Amino acid sequence: MVCCWFSLFDINQYEIYFNIQIMPLHIGIVACSAEGAALCYRTICAEGAQRFGAHAHPEISMHTPSLSDYMDCIYRDDWQGVSELMLASAEKLAKIGADFLICPDNTIHQALPYIASRSPLPWLHIAEVVAAHAAQRGYKRLGLTGTRYLVDSETYPEKLAALGLEYVRPEVADRDGINRIIMDELVYGEFKPEAVAYFQQVIGRLKDAGCDAVVLGCTEIPLIINEANSPLKTLDSTRLLARAALQRAGV
Repeated sequence: MVCCWFSLFDINQYEIYFNIQIMPLHIGIVACSAEGAALCYRTICAEGAQRFGAHAHPEISMHTPSLSDYMDCIYRDDWQGVSELMLASAEKLAKIGADFLICPDNTIHQALPYIASRSPLPWLHIAEVVAAHAAQRGYKRLGLTGTRYLVDSETYPEKLAALGLEYVRPEVADRDGINRIIMDELVYGEFKPEAVAYFQQVIGRLKDAGCDAVVLGCTEIPLIINEANSPLKTLDSTRLLARAALQRAGV
C-alpha cells in the first residue's frame, strides 16, 4: 500500500490540471417562521453569485414544521420540546445530504444546547455570527430586540459577553410591544407604518441608554427596520447568518 500526502498547493494544482471543480457544501435550513426563513433563503440565493459566479449558489434544503408546533412548546416553556423539533428537522436534512445547518430563527436557538451532542450535523449559531460581526465592526454596547422569549433569554448575552461586548435589554413594556408586533403581524407578512414607528421609538431609547448598534434579533425585523430608518446602526441577524452560511459553504 502506498500512502500519498498532498499539501493545499498540491491539491489546488491538481484541481487546475484536471479541471476539477470543488462543489460548495450543501446548506440545510432548519426553519421555524416563514418570513424570516424566506429572507434568509433569498439572501443566500441572491448573494451567492458574489462568491460562486453568475446565478450560482450552494445547494440548499429547508425543512419547516408547523409554526404552531414550536409555539405550543414555547407557550409551555418547554424548550426540550423545541429542541426535539429542531433535531427532527436536522435529521431529515442530514438524510438528504446537507453538510451543515443554520436556523434563521433567533428565539429557538436557546433550545440548541439540548441537542448539541445528538445533532447529526454541525450548526452555525446565529448569535455567534452576529457577535463576531459586531466585534469586527468595533461596536461596544448593543441593544437587543426580538421576541420576548429571546430578549429575556441568555442566548445573546452569553455570546456577546464572550467577546467583551456589553448589551442593553429594552424595558419590559417595550419587550411586550415588540413581541406583539412580531407574533401578530410580522410572522404573517403584515408590515405596518405603526410598527416601524414603534421600533424606531424603542431603538431610540436604546440609543439614549448608550448603545452604538442594535441587534435585529428576530429574523422578521429586517423586513421593516434597516440602516435607512433606524436610529442606530443595525445588526441584521437574518442576512448575517445567510452570509456566514455562504462563507462556510465555500470552503
